[in-house]
Amino acid sequence: MYTAVSSNKRKTVLLMALFVAFIATLGYVVGVISDSPGLLYFFGIGALVYSIVTYFLSAKIALGMSGAREIKKSQAPELYRLVENLSITAGLPMPKVYIIEDSSPNAFATGRDPKHAAVAVTSGLLERLEKDELQGVLAHEMAHVGNYDIRLMSVVTALVSIVSIISDLLFRVSLFNGDDDSPNPLMLAVGIVLAILAPLIALVIQLAISRRREYLADATAVQLTRYPDGLAKALEKISHGEPMHRTSSATAHLYIANPLGGGKGIGGAVAGLFSTHPPIEDRVARLRQMGDVV
Repeated sequence: MYTAVSSNKRKTVLLMALFVAFIATLGYVVGVISDSPGLLYFFGIGALVYSIVTYFLSAKIALGMSGAREIKKSQAPELYRLVENLSITAGLPMPKVYIIEDSSPNAFATGRDPKHAAVAVTSGLLERLEKDELQGVLAHEMAHVGNYDIRLMSVVTALVSIVSIISDLLFRVSLFNGDDDSPNPLMLAVGIVLAILAPLIALVIQLAISRRREYLADATAVQLTRYPDGLAKALEKISHGEPMHRTSSATAHLYIANPLGGGKGIGGAVAGLFSTHPPIEDRVARLRQMGDVV
């Protein structure tokens, strides 16, 4: 676990540094094409400021994008008590608890560190899971908190979102950048290339979060609950749930299972190769093996 914590801290810093470098380089290229060298500094400083803001506000961004609302103990006492007990068991501060009004069963954790963490579950998860299954899911999310996965995953959410916005903005600007309001061919080319590359860049950023984090969080959850079957049964139920109504590819990696839904057949198998989540069947099989040992 200590290795994972150190790795996640390093990856967060590296990811933010690469993001600033990428945006500054983009500003330089656009500046050369449009004969506006000052764009290098504008883009670079803007990216640096955005990265710093992202570090502190990434959790709010993720929660806001998911439509989560914070709840108090009196509003969902059983859920709150489960999170409290797991926090004590894991030796972690009590995170804020949120509920997302969505019939699809799912959950995620976010925050920049355990002292500023939040755990969010969907209303569908609360309706469909038994207590031991819900405990398994919450233990998994608390594992992400303790392993500092939440910092890396939350920062990724914000960076992926802004890469898509910047690419779309530059593409639109490139259409009307000439002196006679006609498209600048070079700027238009840059805009088209960015429009094509943005989804790939976002995917690469997301894949920087290793699938191993989910296996590690599953294993840590078992250490907390001493009951692998609870999480295994929860994952099986979650795998049969419908896609969430309010989510996007920018936040999909946060959840315990892909909230966008997984395809079947050849298309689903290909998509699985590029998923930030390992197959639920594999995770369940590993949990069952742990159950034979525990």
